[in-house]
Amino acid sequence: MSEGGRSGEITAGLLLKAYACGLFPMAESADEPGLFWVEPRERGILPLDDFHLPRRLARSVAADRYEIRIDGDFEAVIAGCASAAPGRERTWINRRIRSLYGELFDLGHCHTVEVWDDGNLVGGLYGVALGGAFFGESMFHRTRDASKIALVHLVARLRSGGFTLLDTQFVTEHLRQFGATEVPKKKYLQMLQKSITTAADWDRLPLNAHQFGRCIVSAIR
Repeated sequence: MSEGGRSGEITAGLLLKAYACGLFPMAESADEPGLFWVEPRERGILPLDDFHLPRRLARSVAADRYEIRIDGDFEAVIAGCASAAPGRERTWINRRIRSLYGELFDLGHCHTVEVWDDGNLVGGLYGVALGGAFFGESMFHRTRDASKIALVHLVARLRSGGFTLLDTQFVTEHLRQFGATEVPKKKYLQMLQKSITTAADWDRLPLNAHQFGRCIVSAIR
């Protein structure tokens, strides 16, 4: 369950302040122009120090089949997240969401992890970084496991950079396989305040590491 309230005019600066207070915006649908604030009573998190990496997925990551790009094409990633997909005919990512998070991207607070195959974007995710907290917003895939591979690379990057909180907002069965869990709002806010005052470095993990996929798997295990 979640608690929500209609928003007034939201700016990029206000959005960052809202994240620091445990709030995030959503829209009823991609066609609705308005946004509302959400503050779940039970918050989804993915513990960075207890991430479960399935063996088959570990092999896929280590194989380096795909090219991984970081912060390369925000517009393409959020468009992918906003597109309809099997089992997800509707999306909450409207024009205002795309504009706001584009501003955060320009400010260096919104980031993408992208999975490319022969010049085509086949999966990825985006989210917001604030101190040592990362707020995962949405992910998508066009080929098998592409979004999962993006998530593995995200976790390795956050761990390498000294992040202490990966907020998933809600918990789905898809995320539970990686160790996602729910925490009460009071506990979450305590974790949040500690994390946003922690220094972290999104760019600490290099992209040109030798045997990059194997390095990613080793960084998590």
